[in-house]
Amino acid sequence: MDCADEIAAIERAVKPLAGVSGVRANLLTSTVTIFHDGKAQSSVLIAAINSSGVKVKTDERSGGGGKTLTLPKLLVISAGVFTGLGILAQWSVFKDGWLPDLAFTIAIISGGWLIVPKALRSLRTFSFDMNVLMTVAVIGAVAIGEHAEGAAVVFLFALSELLESWSVGRARRAIEALMQLAPDTVFVKRGDTIQEVSASDVAPGETIIVKSGQRVPLDGMVSTGESAIDQAPITGESIPVEKKPGDTVFAGTINGTGSLEVKTTKAAADTTLSRIIKMVGEAQQQKAPAQRFVDVFAKYYTPIVMILALAVGLIPPLIFGATWMDWIYRALVLLVIACPCALVISTPVSIVSGLTAMARRGVLIKGGAYLEALGRLRALAVDKTGTITEGKPRVLDVLSFNDNSVSEIVGIAAAIDAHSTHPLAQAVVHYAEESRMTVESARNYQSKVGRGAEATIGEHHYFVGNHRFAHELGVCSEKLESILEKIEADAKSVVIVGHRPHAGCKGEVLGVLTVGDAIRSNAAEAIRLLHQAGIRKVVMLSGDNSRTANAIAKQAGIDEAFGDLLPEDKIAAIKKLAAQFGSVGMIGDGVNDAPALAAANVGIAMGAAGTDTAIETADVALMKDDLLMVSRAIRLGRRTLGVIRFNIALAIGIKAIFLVLALLGHTSLWFAVLADTGATLIVIANALRLLRP
Repeated sequence: MDCADEIAAIERAVKPLAGVSGVRANLLTSTVTIFHDGKAQSSVLIAAINSSGVKVKTDERSGGGGKTLTLPKLLVISAGVFTGLGILAQWSVFKDGWLPDLAFTIAIISGGWLIVPKALRSLRTFSFDMNVLMTVAVIGAVAIGEHAEGAAVVFLFALSELLESWSVGRARRAIEALMQLAPDTVFVKRGDTIQEVSASDVAPGETIIVKSGQRVPLDGMVSTGESAIDQAPITGESIPVEKKPGDTVFAGTINGTGSLEVKTTKAAADTTLSRIIKMVGEAQQQKAPAQRFVDVFAKYYTPIVMILALAVGLIPPLIFGATWMDWIYRALVLLVIACPCALVISTPVSIVSGLTAMARRGVLIKGGAYLEALGRLRALAVDKTGTITEGKPRVLDVLSFNDNSVSEIVGIAAAIDAHSTHPLAQAVVHYAEESRMTVESARNYQSKVGRGAEATIGEHHYFVGNHRFAHELGVCSEKLESILEKIEADAKSVVIVGHRPHAGCKGEVLGVLTVGDAIRSNAAEAIRLLHQAGIRKVVMLSGDNSRTANAIAKQAGIDEAFGDLLPEDKIAAIKKLAAQFGSVGMIGDGVNDAPALAAANVGIAMGAAGTDTAIETADVALMKDDLLMVSRAIRLGRRTLGVIRFNIALAIGIKAIFLVLALLGHTSLWFAVLADTGATLIVIANALRLLRP
């Protein structure tokens, strides 16, 4: 399935079957669930679905991946190429010959191959959708000799359908990427043995083993061991969280250096990660595009005009004895004027122009519906890590104790941390490298899980670690406590560097490195421009603690911040904003942001830094990770909305005027063609203004 029209066709084909009580089609997962009394045969249900124009996938080789798009791609390319060749022929010495019309005819057949079958199926069920409108428009254009206009309509519409299909396919692959986060097998402790079994076979309450470097397979509570867990895939926290007995761990997160025994609390189908997958699917399904104004207009416009033309051609001669040729001519004029080419072209040309303009500026928008939705945004939610901040810890400051030099403090810390893969340790090493500081080699390295590390440099024993480690070593002082209290109040992490107590040495603190996730340099400016673009409220949603979230929000000029949020909490926050402001967007970069990105009216992913899942789930991707582009995209969305509304009003207005003139007999076929072509050129020229900076 590629669009909402196909869902409607499936429902029309299956619901009338005997024993069927309901049909639920999911566009994102490309599945159909049929509720029946148990007597319906699979072959009958499959045949009904196939009759709607959507084919049921019966094995792994059919309906797969990008191969299903090969024919549509070729047909769209053919329509575009031959439309271009026809236009070139019109400008050449062949303009008065048969060559231009031949090229346009081939283009119409190529594009029409994707449209006409759907239109015929709609007509068989007396449903007049956009495909019927397209077919009528093209037939009308060809009938009056406007082959170029018919070819352009077919090409633009077929291209938009192909882009919609591509977007849905990418979203489906994003769901598959989510599912791969949690391992399929798990080491479970049963009695005196450890068995490797399928994750789906582990019941809540069993004890599993999570080794160093492995992903946690199931939600649970640590029963034995200590380690640092990278929870970024679930909570978005930029720094691994220390876990000890009694702490909760989530499926899909990454274990650090320690080995853990975890008592499972949920089955594989009920983990936080599984809920994320489910929420993404549901949010995408609920966010299926509403039937656009042109679709609704066409549903009534096309049959009404056809009936009106028939009445104009028959009633006056039959009832009032009017001249047959005179009123048949008026009926033909009416049909020509009613050709909805200008109306149909007005929206896609505006959308293509807007999408092209943003692509030039490094903003990828996955469809016209999302460009229009950008123009309606009134509130915006942003993730913290990787969006407002850089998404990785770095050394922000070095505080010296007892007149020790900065280079000495950093050199000692980097020498010890060079042996560790912990993100804080890597931040220290990176800082030393950037500062071109001399780093000696350390030996006898020992990691202290959840606290820090120690090693020997030269003839001295040194340590690096957190507040807890300093307490355990007995080197804390009032001065250190005062400094740490201030740093921790600003929601930053600390790396304490010092001599480790040994032999006759009491030990001492040499200095403190302040480590944090730095705010992006243009974050404050980006938020200011968002307010200028008409966004009434910007809120920050973060998995980090509330103190950190509030501190970052204050620096960036964000209106309100919420911390300690899991994915479902972000969904609730999005729904609350939507209830208050009507239309809300979400900017994020992590897997944990995927449900919120899908639930928002417009999901915006930080392209380069974002995870594949967030990018595929989102509707807009910032390819340069530049927050400043969001306000520009919103401004362009509003410009696009204005252009579309003007074009639709113009097209309908001109049609209405000439319909009246046709009924009164004050126009002709040539005048009708001129009006239709003129309206088409005006809406195209107006739409192309969007390409300007």
